[in-house]
Formats: sequence, C-alpha cells, structure tokens
Amino acid sequence: MLSKNLIKQVRSLEMKKFRKETNLFVAEGEKLVNDLIASDIECYKIIATEKHTAGLKSKKTGEIITVSDDELKKVSFLKSPQGIVGLFKQRSNTPDTNTPKQKLCLALDDVQDPGNLGTIIRIADWFGIEDIYCSIGTVDVYNPKTVQATMGAIARVNVYYVELPQFLASLEKSIPVYGTFLDGKNIYEHKLSNNGIIVMGNEGNGIGAECEKLIDKRLLIPSYPVGRTTSESLNVSTATAIVCGEFRRRNL
Repeated sequence: MLSKNLIKQVRSLEMKKFRKETNLFVAEGEKLVNDLIASDIECYKIIATEKHTAGLKSKKTGEIITVSDDELKKVSFLKSPQGIVGLFKQRSNTPDTNTPKQKLCLALDDVQDPGNLGTIIRIADWFGIEDIYCSIGTVDVYNPKTVQATMGAIARVNVYYVELPQFLASLEKSIPVYGTFLDGKNIYEHKLSNNGIIVMGNEGNGIGAECEKLIDKRLLIPSYPVGRTTSESLNVSTATAIVCGEFRRRNL
C-alpha cells in the first residue's frame, strides 16, 4: 500500500527543484524501467502492479512496492499508466574536453522542449553518439517528459550540463565544431569528419551568438527544390536526425 508521504515524494519529482534536492527522477513503463535497471543507473524504488513486479525479483532493484491499478494512478505522470513506476538516482557525469577529439558528439544550446530533448537523446542513441553537452539553459534531462521521450536511450547516452560557450572555447583547435545555419554550406556537399561536436540550437532562436562565433563549420540542410517557398525552419529534433544520419552515412 502506498503511503501519503511516498505519493507526495513521487509527485514532487515533476519539479526540478525537488529532483535536485533528492537526486532522484521518475521513469515509467516496462521497457524504459528495465533498460534503466540494466544500466549503471542506480534503482532506488519500484512501484508496480503485481503483473509487473513478477519478473523484477531477480534483478538489481531497490525496494519493490506492489500496488493496485488505482494506487498506481496516484504516482503516474501519464494519462494511461503503464503498470510500473521507477525511481532512479541521477547520474553524476563529468564532461571531458577530449571526448569530441575521439568521437562524434552533440551540443545543445538552450533547447527548451522536454520532448525535443528526449527525442534528440533517442536519436543520438540510434546513431551511436554517446555524449551530449547541454547549455545550462537547456531543459533538465530528468524532467519526466524528457525521460519518457528517450524511450530508454537515457540509459546509454551521457548528458552533461556545461557553460557551453566556455566549453566550446576550451576544445583543441583541431577539433571540428559544426553548427546548422540558414547561410551555411550544403551538408550534402560538405566534407564531414567522424569526430568533433555538432551544435544544435534553440527552437525559436537557433544557436546563440556566443556559441555561433566558436563554430568553424557552418552547415545548411537545404530545402527541396531550390527556390520553392517552404516552412521557415525544421524542428530541432528533426534537424538533428538529418544531420546525424548524414554524418554516419559518410563514415560507414
């Protein structure tokens, strides 16, 4: 049975303030919860219906609380609860400026929508990109909507929060820094490397001025056909998928 204090604790994790205070976050659904349990992220507590607790006893979890469907609704952030809610400890990640020298990474400059961030993490996971550097103004990766949108990719992708202009400025000059701009060079005609960092910008304003001046390779995703009136821009997660796909296609 759920206590009032536990219900209050779980519901409070919708707010960044309480996630930071407790160092916890919420994940829901069998696949997502199992992906996190199988990762190096520590499981603090599981709240689930009997159907979903059956296979958990052999796995590395914290306390398991069996509840009814009606009780689960009290701690779920979803319109249609998926039978299992997990509380997990947040990772403590330390960014390394050498990583972009060795492999391809992403950087996000003030991406605000939790769904966009979660989708970008999922895209990064698909294309084998293991490290994302977020500006301080980017939405919290442990926002419940972000966690759900990752579909488990949060278990495999490292997300760091940094003062992004300073981080980019600290990189070795030999490390390529890419960004997408409407006045950039056609990505399909530009030489692309298998290492470096790709900067993606805010949904409304794109890449900020401080970061823009540190980008040495400006890319354009061209619309088609040339000269046709089109939408003003692409959604940032859609643009990220196109860019990552083209980088990987070149380096297969």
